Amino acid sequence: MAIEIQEKFEIEAPIDRVWSFVTDPETIVPCLPGATLAEVVDEHNFLGKVKVKLGAVTAGYKGKIHFSKVDAENHVLEMVAEGRDPSGGTAKGTITVSLSSLEGGGTEMVTDATIELTGKVMQVGRGMIKGVSHQLFLQFAKTAKARLEEDSVASAGTADAGSGQAASSGSGGGQPTAPPEEVPLKVLPLLLKTIWAAITGFFRRLSGGGAK
Repeated sequence: MAIEIQEKFEIEAPIDRVWSFVTDPETIVPCLPGATLAEVVDEHNFLGKVKVKLGAVTAGYKGKIHFSKVDAENHVLEMVAEGRDPSGGTAKGTITVSLSSLEGGGTEMVTDATIELTGKVMQVGRGMIKGVSHQLFLQFAKTAKARLEEDSVASAGTADAGSGQAASSGSGGGQPTAPPEEVPLKVLPLLLKTIWAAITGFFRRLSGGGAK
């Protein structure tokens, strides 16, 4: 079953910094819920895994990501991902990330994805998977925005500080700290958010306030 997803969000950081962030697996993977980077094979090939927890059932996909297109001039990244769960489920997808500059120095990120899934995760149904995928993207966007915008503030503060002043903090100047490994993505709370969003959207439409 193929799932198509398109999402976009804005980041208060210059496009070159966002581009460097999304094309570096060591910075982008920690922003993906449930994902762990296992190995950087070369600049276009990476190994990793994603754990998804469905109630009492946990699916763990191990696989690879290949950067099939890296267009630095137009800020377009295309990647192909493929993974397999030991129980027999599979996940395959093509993801395209496009960046564009905004007035004021920010960046808009647009993500298009086509994902094919088999195995235990399909128990929740196509509609739920799309809804959960949207919630996952919101989590990813929140984390990526926070880290990029934090780095922008830290860089501005460093530029304004005198070169002879000692750093007042022991932190690494806004460098992100990777979450603990082997933490599965818990889908049940995301399913509840998805169901609640569908219910409230239905009643808004019923009352005449939801048509866009």
